[in-house]
Amino acid sequence: MYSVTEQLVSANKVRVEILATLADTAFSGTERLAALNVGAARSLLEDSLDGIRALLAARDVEDLVSLQNMLAQPGPAPLADYSSSVFEIAIQTREALSQVVEAQVSEMNKVWTLALDTTARQIVEMAQANPVAPVAAMSGKKVA
Repeated sequence: MYSVTEQLVSANKVRVEILATLADTAFSGTERLAALNVGAARSLLEDSLDGIRALLAARDVEDLVSLQNMLAQPGPAPLADYSSSVFEIAIQTREALSQVVEAQVSEMNKVWTLALDTTARQIVEMAQANPVAPVAAMSGKKVA
């Protein structure tokens, strides 16, 4: 049978693991968001360079005006895709964090319940062995 101290040490170890898992999950979401941002910046740069190259390749004023009008009107699709991806990453990260917290809260409740149950049993056993021991223990007095 575990002592209450061992159970509390075990609970603290579980807490450390919870924090590590939460940090890992948060960093994973942050990494995905950073990768999305780098990809979006790269795509924007490539599109800009393609537009500049097309403008430099224009042979007359009509081509230049046509290209300029086309390039000045960015499509809403890339922005919608980006926003959708950011939202998806945020939702998935939140769900992962919630799952970790829910599982760990349940585990911590079990540990604390076991510790309290063990303590209560030990107090009852002390009381049965020596009826004044629990009162003396709470008051800080030693029982002979």
